[in-house]
Amino acid sequence: MHTVEEIRFEQLIERYEVLLLDAYGVLVHSSGALPGAARRMDELRRAGKEFFILTNDASKLPEAAAERYRRYGVAVPAERIITSGMLLAHHFAAHGLVGKRCVVLGPPGSARYVERAGGVVVGADQPFEVVVIGDEAGFPFFDTVDAVLTGLYRRLDAGEPVALVLPNPDLVYPKDSGAFGLTSGAVALMLEAALQVRYPQRKDPRFARLGKPQRAMFEEALRRSGSRDMVMVGDQLETDIQGANAFGLDSVLFTGGLTHPDLVLDHGRPRPTFRLHAL
Repeated sequence: MHTVEEIRFEQLIERYEVLLLDAYGVLVHSSGALPGAARRMDELRRAGKEFFILTNDASKLPEAAAERYRRYGVAVPAERIITSGMLLAHHFAAHGLVGKRCVVLGPPGSARYVERAGGVVVGADQPFEVVVIGDEAGFPFFDTVDAVLTGLYRRLDAGEPVALVLPNPDLVYPKDSGAFGLTSGAVALMLEAALQVRYPQRKDPRFARLGKPQRAMFEEALRRSGSRDMVMVGDQLETDIQGANAFGLDSVLFTGGLTHPDLVLDHGRPRPTFRLHAL
């Protein structure tokens, strides 16, 4: 069994033109910055390096995310933050969802992404044509999920189409040091399982998953930087590492986040180019 080469953050700065960094589990968790995050962002700026934060979080607009990082002591301009919520605009335009009635699970930031994409946000107890899961919090969970499931059953029983959209496919996220939580991808799996109970012969509807490991966020980083000499630093094998590998980029697994270091070399899982133990 082969090992994954260790690398230091200083070497990444020297080796690559552009650094792509995940947010949760690499720079921050839900209650503050991870050790070394503020210092490393300062070093990137002093070195004149291009960098972007690629986050599957769809609960906060880039401006709000930048302000949150600032409160944590991590200076990241909003224009360097690429979120999965930003992908909704292209998806809505490409799939004829502009002007459709959308129920949004998530806080106000998630609803703002949908409105910016051209969707009309409605309540979960109102008729809807689109379901967007922006986050697992920011709403009365069980009442809202029950209302959405009931609305889905009604539409499908009547033979009416419905679009399901999931900006953030992550199942789990690091909440705090040593603590973890389920996120919007887990909510989507729950609804998909509930649909299968009532419609076992149907292959649809399923949520369209937009964020990492899909290509769109990496394509946006390439468009902004103009360089393919990029490396992705993330803490999740199935999103950060798999997405970078599929896009033809080097990848770095940060083992201080979600993925347990003992699982790095498991057969069949995405394999990072390097491993980074600490910022």
